[in-house]
Amino acid sequence: MTSLLLQKILVLDGAMGTMIQPYGLTEPDFRGERFARHPVDVGGNNDLLSLTRPDLIRHIHEKYLQAGADIITANTFNSNRLSQSDYQLEHLVGELNREGVALAKSVARKYSTPDKPRFVAGTLGPTGKSASISPDVNDPAYRAVTFDDLVEIYAEQAHGLIDGEADILLCETVFDTLNVKAALFAIERVFTERRLRLPVMVSATITDAAGRTLSGQTIDAFLCSVMHADLLSIGLNCALGARQMRPYLEELSRKAPFFVSVHPNAGLPNQAGGYDQSPDEMAEIIRDFIDRRFVNIVGGCCGTTPGHIERFARIAAGAKPRAVPPRSTALLLSGLEPLTVDESANFTNIGERCNVAGSKKFARLIREGKSDEALAIARMQAETGAQIIDVNMDDAMLDAKASMTAFLNLLASEPDAARLPVMIDSSKWDVLEAGLKCLQGKSVINSISLKEGEDAFLKKATLIRRYGAAVVVMAFDEQGQATDYDRRIDICARAYRILTEEAGFPATDIIFDPNILTIGTGIKEHNNFAVDFLRAVRWIKANLPHARVSGGVSNLSFAFRGNNYLREAMHSVFLYHAIREGMDMGIVNAGLLPVYDDIPRKLRDALEDLVLNRRPDATERLLDMAEEWKNSAVTVEHNILQWRTLPLEERIRHALVKGIADYMETDMEEARQCYSPSISIIEGPLMNAINEVGELFGAGKMFLPQVVKSARVMKRAVTCLQPFIEAEKAASGNMKPAGKILLATVKGDVHDIGKNIVGVVLSCNNYEIIDLGVMVPCEKIISAAREQHVDIVALSGLITPSLDEMKHVAAEMERGGLTQPLMIGGATTSKVHTAIHLTPEYRYPVVHVKDASRSVAVANSLLTGNRDFVTQVREEYRHIRESYRQSSASLPKLDIARARANRLLIDWKAAPPVRPASLGVWSWRNHSPDEIRKYINWTFFFMAWQLKGKYP
Repeated sequence: MTSLLLQKILVLDGAMGTMIQPYGLTEPDFRGERFARHPVDVGGNNDLLSLTRPDLIRHIHEKYLQAGADIITANTFNSNRLSQSDYQLEHLVGELNREGVALAKSVARKYSTPDKPRFVAGTLGPTGKSASISPDVNDPAYRAVTFDDLVEIYAEQAHGLIDGEADILLCETVFDTLNVKAALFAIERVFTERRLRLPVMVSATITDAAGRTLSGQTIDAFLCSVMHADLLSIGLNCALGARQMRPYLEELSRKAPFFVSVHPNAGLPNQAGGYDQSPDEMAEIIRDFIDRRFVNIVGGCCGTTPGHIERFARIAAGAKPRAVPPRSTALLLSGLEPLTVDESANFTNIGERCNVAGSKKFARLIREGKSDEALAIARMQAETGAQIIDVNMDDAMLDAKASMTAFLNLLASEPDAARLPVMIDSSKWDVLEAGLKCLQGKSVINSISLKEGEDAFLKKATLIRRYGAAVVVMAFDEQGQATDYDRRIDICARAYRILTEEAGFPATDIIFDPNILTIGTGIKEHNNFAVDFLRAVRWIKANLPHARVSGGVSNLSFAFRGNNYLREAMHSVFLYHAIREGMDMGIVNAGLLPVYDDIPRKLRDALEDLVLNRRPDATERLLDMAEEWKNSAVTVEHNILQWRTLPLEERIRHALVKGIADYMETDMEEARQCYSPSISIIEGPLMNAINEVGELFGAGKMFLPQVVKSARVMKRAVTCLQPFIEAEKAASGNMKPAGKILLATVKGDVHDIGKNIVGVVLSCNNYEIIDLGVMVPCEKIISAAREQHVDIVALSGLITPSLDEMKHVAAEMERGGLTQPLMIGGATTSKVHTAIHLTPEYRYPVVHVKDASRSVAVANSLLTGNRDFVTQVREEYRHIRESYRQSSASLPKLDIARARANRLLIDWKAAPPVRPASLGVWSWRNHSPDEIRKYINWTFFFMAWQLKGKYP
């Protein structure tokens, strides 16, 4: 099957149900002689026709094969215990599947030839119940069917399909990802039991114009959720017509590391429930899918006929199939929406407040059964910048398994929180497994370790993989917790080998926690705990490819419990260094962390002495200072004596960087007396402060929750100024818009911090702003640009996947014939990326805007027809592309050099050269690995310049 799909596009058959309808079958037709006295009506049970009217089902199969179908689907869509219970025919499940496949196989054999083999897909429908959605609006945590129920239901069906000798298993019309995760879990179990493996296809259904499944997932979140499975293909079917399906199919095609299928309806249903799109009309849309190389398998769903399939087969004949892209090397997680954690991502914050061990308030609410208030804590974390929500119910006074299940089911009903991936956190395996059975997204298990030996570790890892989750691996083994550097890296290396080589675990889904241990205890052996963690992070990133690193940051400062400011400052200092070494994520309340640069120098130096173990008396010195900082006004964020007496500009800067909105009205009123017009306050002190926030964020000295707080303060300041700005514009008579600009945060990204600031700045400069919000799909951007007749389209994105989406939007604007200039901005964007990846996709001006303060000048230049500006930008971007092309040829050599440098660090732990400047003689004696690293880094720098032709 795989070899065929590499060579050609295969054609799937069309609808079964809508082909049966014209026959006008009555209740006796469905019953036949065998079920003439069945106690309940069976009319409409199409699957039963495989037993009572096999002639009719055989005829439909033959029509599709004659039309050119390569794959026909067995009449088994509802042949599961749950669906058949409506007819009291649960006892027939095995027979319905076996005979449904056998019937299709007999026809397929008749039409198969060596040049055109025909295949039968045994279909597994979604059932009529959802494991992610409560049918009771008064009880959102209730489920009509559980994951375990579905596993048994699907396993029974899979056995029947295999008994009938199906060539493929097709899970189609997936409206709830948790349902299909149960199906895939069951299928894998059946394969293991029967010691065989068949190709597996999965096809989801998008149910609304927002591009989500019924259970709320976006298509890329759905892809993340099922990517763990060994799939032949992933695709879309039903619900929408082919034209409406296009943007979601294109997105799937760009990202899926599997073959891609599509079998849409014949247009959207009409008022009578029928389908009006003719074979010729639908074929033109399918032709576009094929010409654009979106697909490997095409077919039809509701309303399609052999006439449709015949047209699809003609178009597919000789066409080039889609090329399957390589798997991403990023950690891909999902809730209702996806989260990408890769090397270019900023630190990923794991919200810690839904943890009964870490939050007294959350623990109290759970114990008292105040679920709505507990859910509000999860929602608050999502709103304030957490990117993953940690949930822990390990408490002696709780039934942790029941509490975990109830809370995660409830969490699914809160879209703002459910959009985030969940870290299921427990020391008990049954609690972890219960959590896995509740989540449709791709979650993280925290944690497993080698402390119970390799067999137990391997068993748990295999199950986690089958459930489709990533895993945190603690640096524990049979001897206990790793506390020094050597034990940390030895355990992590051993676990990595077992996971990747024995459990088949993708390295991208492995997250190591090398144990953040408490320092400052007064015990000498503890002094190097943080240093050894940092060294272990560096080693893991260099030697365990694609693995991530996380940790519970609060463990570091337990010795200073009660002194919250000092603890948070210690966390900030530690994270600053840990992130630079490669730490990807951490369980931390980032919103409480002080900004690294704002920690008083005396305290920061003392904390770094402790964290980096720079002096033997670091603990004693910090203890001497602890009381001072505990009682200092520095610990009281809003203390007027500390910052309210500063000059106005410094107060504004302090308020924005610290996220303090309490005095903004007072400061803006004072600023109006000093600045005129009022817009100059935004363009001056406010913009200077928010730009500093961006720089601190980019340097790893601020975290996303802190940036969110800063953005809210900025918004409040602008709200104060807006009436005065409008009044000044009216008084000047300058009310005519300078132009109309469309703003949108691209699909896949929920952040609008920068976009909102740009919108404010542009609107205050007399531009009319059409703000489409966040997570805006490409087709909505293009449609709005046309309908609103905008002058400029401005795209924003804060996360790495935004870059790919922007490229897609640029290409679609070109394809759609748009001519508006394109402005690009956001934390992950850059002039280089814009020049290399965006400008080749769109012939009209594409300009990267570094920050909001420059947006007005760029917009003015674009709309006044400043040819010199456009020519200068194009020439600059052309030069960037040329430089990139020349330097990219050296990248393989640089990668080899980097790998060799890392290898040297492992092999030569003994010492660096006597003289770093000497490349001729290597002398490795009596020096530390860190010193070796400095020498290797210096050598690598020298080699890099040579390879780029910039060194004599």
